[in-house]
Amino acid sequence: MELEALRSIYEGDVCFRELSPVSFQYRIGESGDPKAFLIEVSWPETYPQTAPVISMDAFFNNTISSAIKQSILDKLMVEVEANLGTAMTYTLFEYAKDNKEVLMENQPVNTVTSVSNSISTGTPEVPPSKKKDKKEQLSKTQKRKLANKTDNKGELPRGWNWVDVIKHVSIFKFSYLLSN
Repeated sequence: MELEALRSIYEGDVCFRELSPVSFQYRIGESGDPKAFLIEVSWPETYPQTAPVISMDAFFNNTISSAIKQSILDKLMVEVEANLGTAMTYTLFEYAKDNKEVLMENQPVNTVTSVSNSISTGTPEVPPSKKKDKKEQLSKTQKRKLANKTDNKGELPRGWNWVDVIKHVSIFKFSYLLSN
């Protein structure tokens, strides 16, 4: 029953992910937020009489120090103990969402974990030069036809496409007359 409730509550929520019918992930915070983290809750056979397995070993949490992870897990286990015997997955996710700032208060914001390995071969990298967009080149014949159509300012004369408009209107009138 809790599974159906979780599916209906978090339907369309991009932070919630059902890994299996007994395992769920929830991202606390926005994906670009340096203080965001991911909680994974798995139900054992005897859940809810026994505590669910809570994990923060997801790759998403690599920037979080192990001390902070353990602190979050400890605080979540207090919630588990208080709710033992009842369905608590939703309660755990909501507790983490509501207390995100408190749970992550000691996490440094500017932690960088990416390491770039580059090997220099002796030749400096040259940035690619920006190519200028070429103008469309017209042939002499095309230029002559364009000059004959336009006035001295390079604009088409007023009414140059009236023939097309008149054709369209006359076809419309003709089809209208036929239908009546």
